[in-house]
Amino acid sequence: MPGVNSPAFSTDFNSLPSNSNTSRKSTRKRWSYSRIATALALVAASTAVQAEEFKPNFSLILDGHYKSANSALSEYEKGFGLGHVELGVSAAIDDLFYGKFTGVVHEHDNKTEFETEEAFIQTLALPGGLSVRAGRFLSDIGYLNGQHTHSDSFVERPAAYRAMLGSHYYDDGVRLSYVMPTDTFWTIGTEAFGGDKMRAQGVADPKSVGVYTAFTKIGGDFNEENSWQLGLSYLRNDNGASATHHEEHDDHGHEEHGHEEESGHNHSHDAKFTGKNTYIADAVWKWAPDGNYKYQNLTLTGEYLQTTDISDTIKGNEKNEGFYLSSVFQMTPQWAVGARYGEFKGYEAHGDHFHEQKLKESEFMVSWSHSHFSTVRLQYTRQTGDGFENIKNDIVTLQYVMSLGAHDAHTF
Repeated sequence: MPGVNSPAFSTDFNSLPSNSNTSRKSTRKRWSYSRIATALALVAASTAVQAEEFKPNFSLILDGHYKSANSALSEYEKGFGLGHVELGVSAAIDDLFYGKFTGVVHEHDNKTEFETEEAFIQTLALPGGLSVRAGRFLSDIGYLNGQHTHSDSFVERPAAYRAMLGSHYYDDGVRLSYVMPTDTFWTIGTEAFGGDKMRAQGVADPKSVGVYTAFTKIGGDFNEENSWQLGLSYLRNDNGASATHHEEHDDHGHEEHGHEEESGHNHSHDAKFTGKNTYIADAVWKWAPDGNYKYQNLTLTGEYLQTTDISDTIKGNEKNEGFYLSSVFQMTPQWAVGARYGEFKGYEAHGDHFHEQKLKESEFMVSWSHSHFSTVRLQYTRQTGDGFENIKNDIVTLQYVMSLGAHDAHTF
């Protein structure tokens, strides 16, 4: 097909007679129509080629379980239930942008809910290791938070995550990240979010951009068999300090005990223990014989989370904090065993004072994976503590996680 600069569409208007106004106008009109027609044809051809190259990835994660008893700070309820059933679509939009959507079906308060967990675009071709992501997505603070729960080695996130991040913190916002030009892997980034999921009780006029984060991760190979990664994260929550009043405590006693009722947040993914400043330190060590993770490997993980400035109206140095340590050993390509221990201590504001709440959690699991796409897991959990509902000494959970279609590669 000839282009707009080909001889078939060129016209020398200066060669026309000076008294040929009608002919000049007619020729201009024909030239303009021809140029528009050619441009439309080229756009159509380009669109057809792009449509042929557009091959999105579709994935469906099926997550189901049976749980022997209710437990503290848990999203999973006693009996049969659904976990995070995820439907995902992702693809390169063109040579500059990538897009992804993840919808989640899960149960909360005996109701089945659907929620958009991810819907974002990301740049592909910015120079110098820069990348921008915008929309709704998982924050990259900490080690576990940026990963989807179906990639976890245990049934649920650690107690500190469930209390302070709503299991996994995702929100509407924008991220700027940069991979440093070093031999050792080193990335830094910053994010800005709306922050409604992190809003504390009693905040009547929240800021529309309430959460800002900064994070860095550095890692590398210690030798052929061992690799490591360290991370530091900071989350500033301008809507995170609670604003309770003494009059509320006098009038209502302890009826307003529920953080979720006062803040208007009744969703299972909202953080229940918030504050203005949250700090996270994480460390990961991985071992595999001869560096081959397929047949056998060991992963050691630990994180510490601390939140300060938890109230605007109650004076004190109280802070929410928690940690976990986990070890997962893949004995064969199909069998793995793991143990995790975690603690959380938080303070809930009531009138002019705080109520302290503590939870200790020990977990042991064994899993069988017929392939990379199918896992069946048996887990025993023991809880002790004070101040939480449904603290149970012994909980047994049987879970399956099945992946249909392609899904994102798991992170380090």
